Amino acid sequence: MAKEIRVDVKENKILEMDSSLLSILLKDNSSGKNIIWATDNYAQKGFGYGKNDHIEIYAITGTNGNLIKPRTEKTKQEQLSRVRDKAEVFTPSWICNKQNNLVDNAWFGRKNIFNTETEKGWTTNQEKVTFPDGKTWQEYVKAQRLEITCGEAPYLASRYDTVTGDVIPVKDRIGLLDRKLRIVSENTDVEQDWCAWAKEAYKSIYGYDWQGDNVLLARENLLFTFCDYYENKFGVYPIKEYLREIAEILSWNIWQMDGLKFVIPESCHNEKRIDYTLFGEEVHEEVCDGCKTNNPNKHNGIYCYVMDWDASKKVKFVSLLKKG
Repeated sequence: MAKEIRVDVKENKILEMDSSLLSILLKDNSSGKNIIWATDNYAQKGFGYGKNDHIEIYAITGTNGNLIKPRTEKTKQEQLSRVRDKAEVFTPSWICNKQNNLVDNAWFGRKNIFNTETEKGWTTNQEKVTFPDGKTWQEYVKAQRLEITCGEAPYLASRYDTVTGDVIPVKDRIGLLDRKLRIVSENTDVEQDWCAWAKEAYKSIYGYDWQGDNVLLARENLLFTFCDYYENKFGVYPIKEYLREIAEILSWNIWQMDGLKFVIPESCHNEKRIDYTLFGEEVHEEVCDGCKTNNPNKHNGIYCYVMDWDASKKVKFVSLLKKG
């Protein structure tokens, strides 16, 4: 029997499942440390909770295990604060579905592939998805997708509606990753094949956000999306090794970034320059050149890297921008 799907994934539960999982989910591969809070929402808790502090396991487990919550479980005051400070607004799943459908309409060359839209909803198409001439299901699974300023990643995975908090059954999910995993499930029956192509699906989806709690929530949602689809397909829970592999992919593909500067948030800084004169030393502070000139290639902060899985090498994200 399938386990009950919880909207809020508890960090204590993850720690209990596998002590190494949280360490992986908190990793920032660009800095070699953990992701940072990048918000003052938790500062009242004291040491270790400032916006420039790294999120440590002790800070979100034990008696702090209920600290990080999805938007629907935050207080109205917290929600309004984040809207005001970072323009954080979450999109209803029916709008995510409409926009994701536009992507698939273009890829397939036809409409209503995964579902038929209704007023503020959708009806899932139950038939096995067929592919147009010249395109294969494997190509669809590997097609790259990016959700910018992803928050809890509602465009990638729709475990729940991020506005209402209602759980969405696996068969009716509409995220870009959900669609890929549906295709994998429809076209593979051997567990080894399913897992191999599920990992390809995860390697193909990307997302970034400023705030550390959102990055963690997005990674958790995508990790437990794997659990949901695996259990829905095979009737049992995935083994720890699979979860670690997926978590490792997510630590690269869902990352923390200032989307205007392409560096870790708040990592740009003033630099001191010392000039020696007849009257002694003169200390000057120089503003980050990238911030001063709005040049994305001139920042002195920590640039963010993503993984090119086909080439097995990390790539500076700013280098992927098209030349103007």
